[in-house]
Amino acid sequence: MSLPTLPGGRARAIWNLRCPVCGVGPVFRSPFTMNERCPHCGEVFGRGEPGYFLGAMYFSYGLGVILITTFTGIIYLYFRNWRLWQLITAGWILFLPLVPAVYRYSRVLWLHFDRVIDPSD
Repeated sequence: MSLPTLPGGRARAIWNLRCPVCGVGPVFRSPFTMNERCPHCGEVFGRGEPGYFLGAMYFSYGLGVILITTFTGIIYLYFRNWRLWQLITAGWILFLPLVPAVYRYSRVLWLHFDRVIDPSD
């Protein structure tokens, strides 16, 4: 069984936080609340097993490391005389407002990754 072609492609569906099956229905209905099913195609997002979104933590960790490292590097370019702990602290402070976005994107990335690896349900 092959995955259907998403309108605009998978990258666009991920960017817009859309369903991994149809690419149209939103995954989230509010900033922190996921839809249980896709409003467009009816796909169940959780697959019904406990701890399903545990895999999203890997994506969350990866996104966090990339963002904090990037922020720390950019701060280092402007403030070369700061100590390492000051740079890392400033990188974390810049990262904190992005935590809700990282949460949302890590879950959507996990959904898409899981559907590519195991499309059948």
